[in-house]
Amino acid sequence: MREIDGKAKTIRDVLKDQRYAVDYYQREYRWQRKQVEELITDLTDQFNDDYGASHPRSKVQDYGHYFLGSIILSQREGKTFIVDGQQRLTTLTLLLICLHLLQKGKPNRVKLDDLIYSERYGARAFNISVPDRDVAMEALFKGEPVDTTDASESVQTIVDRYQDLEELLADGITEQAIPYFSDWLIDNVHLVEIKASTDEDAYTIFETMNDRGLSLTPLDMLKGYLLANITDAHKRTEAAKVWSKRMEALKKLGKDEDSDAIKAWLRARYAQSVRERHQGAENRDFERIGTEFHRWVKDHEQELGLLGPEDFFQFVHQKMAFYTRQYERLRQASLEPKQSLEPIYHVACWRFTLQYPLLLAAITPQDGEELIDQKFRIVATFLDILLARRAVNYLSMNFAALSYAIFNVIKEVRGLSPDAMAGLLHKKLDEQGCDFNGTKDGTRAGFPAFGLNHWSKGYIKTILARMTVFLEQGSHMDGSLPKFFATGKGRFEIEHIWADHPELHTDEFASPADFAEVRNLIGGLLLLPKKFNASYGDLPYAEKVAQYFGQNLLARSLNPQTYQHHPGFIQFIQALGLPFQPHPEFKPSDLQQRHQLYQKIAEQIWDPELLHEEV
Repeated sequence: MREIDGKAKTIRDVLKDQRYAVDYYQREYRWQRKQVEELITDLTDQFNDDYGASHPRSKVQDYGHYFLGSIILSQREGKTFIVDGQQRLTTLTLLLICLHLLQKGKPNRVKLDDLIYSERYGARAFNISVPDRDVAMEALFKGEPVDTTDASESVQTIVDRYQDLEELLADGITEQAIPYFSDWLIDNVHLVEIKASTDEDAYTIFETMNDRGLSLTPLDMLKGYLLANITDAHKRTEAAKVWSKRMEALKKLGKDEDSDAIKAWLRARYAQSVRERHQGAENRDFERIGTEFHRWVKDHEQELGLLGPEDFFQFVHQKMAFYTRQYERLRQASLEPKQSLEPIYHVACWRFTLQYPLLLAAITPQDGEELIDQKFRIVATFLDILLARRAVNYLSMNFAALSYAIFNVIKEVRGLSPDAMAGLLHKKLDEQGCDFNGTKDGTRAGFPAFGLNHWSKGYIKTILARMTVFLEQGSHMDGSLPKFFATGKGRFEIEHIWADHPELHTDEFASPADFAEVRNLIGGLLLLPKKFNASYGDLPYAEKVAQYFGQNLLARSLNPQTYQHHPGFIQFIQALGLPFQPHPEFKPSDLQQRHQLYQKIAEQIWDPELLHEEV
């Protein structure tokens, strides 16, 4: 009998002792940081609204619930196949692995093993069974490094998203709250599981939910509301054409870019309030635009100046068209460097998602093209400096941590001239209270103490890439920033100058732990092609330094030959007073010198005076 069954289930119900198969044509995992950050922000915000540090664990059952959507399954060949929902279930599995490792060895840990994998007849299999992922998933589960050499795009994406989850969880949940959050996640977060007995029925359900039966999106409803208020038929048709043309252009950038552009514009120009940063606070303009912008616009007609038919026409025909066109330019500049807009690409390298409303807040439809680009450069340079400083001071830069501060800057930059804008943003950096000399709490002894850990890996890669390109371009070489963020065979990785052999440094360090801590400091790191790491990474420094001469300029600067055969480099470092020197050997004192050098380079790249050079 052909049956269709739909039930609301908790994460525990959906994943415990389950095995799901994925058809070969659906096996790619494609979620990007944006989707993961949105999910974790939603989950942690919902949890933190109820969590209290003094609560007993049993109190979690009274916390609020969260609905994660539906999944569609089909039964055949004695297996359960995922027709829709693979991206969410894969991400949930990665989240559970992360929580499992964060609680490892703790007496109050929440047992999550049986939600991550099931064991039958002595064989362990992960709940989503995709053969080419198994090795990587096993390594992640054991907390071991993942070898992504020749890995598929899905495996590389899984590893990248796992690293994002580690960082985002560290920002969103305190260590004490991890068991509470784990309990809440598996028992208070729900999915609707729709199970069909045949593929035909499962795909019919999928098509109905995503096509014929699909409700209007917020974008559709906003369009309908705006056009319905334009009473002149000719103008309504003209506005509709402009809307369709702009949305089609934005869709070419990627999924949800049309909605994201509208959100960025409305936040940039019209949001007047933001959610307060305390438990139980309500969403305000900034958050409502992010979740229900169609309702928000309708609720704020007066504030938006939508008083008559002509206002609605101009709102679409002029304002929407102008700001979404600029958003399109910004997104293109974030994907690859564009002449005169390079700082926008620099900010994108930090994986920062809030730059677009702040950039759009700085401009008006009356600004000429040169003035628009000038304002973009000033704001992006400010963000680049802000994010670099936060990175080296171990301060979060995700949406939850920075949305309140960025919103306040958005309000203040509206309508400013370039000169006033540069002055304001310089003052904001001064008020931030941190630079490249150390953290406010004193737990790190300055920039040289910045090192590699699960949170900082992506940021260290960005810092090293920027330093390398800064040196190469200043030395009249063809330094290319995008190559350092390429994937696949051309991938660059963080290289430890010291190989992982503490036994070779017993005269310098009291214990392997002390060696590991110093080895991970940024002064002992480079960016090199993955194939180099595989071939030379385990060699002693004396053998590696000869090979460094054939690599990028930051690596090459360790080799004495560089100072004999590169006049452009010598002139550049002398002009800036950068204390480069060759290192025939690499002792702790050499590493400390490289720390200090990296700090000097950082102060050049991220100098607040650059804001005024754009005026």
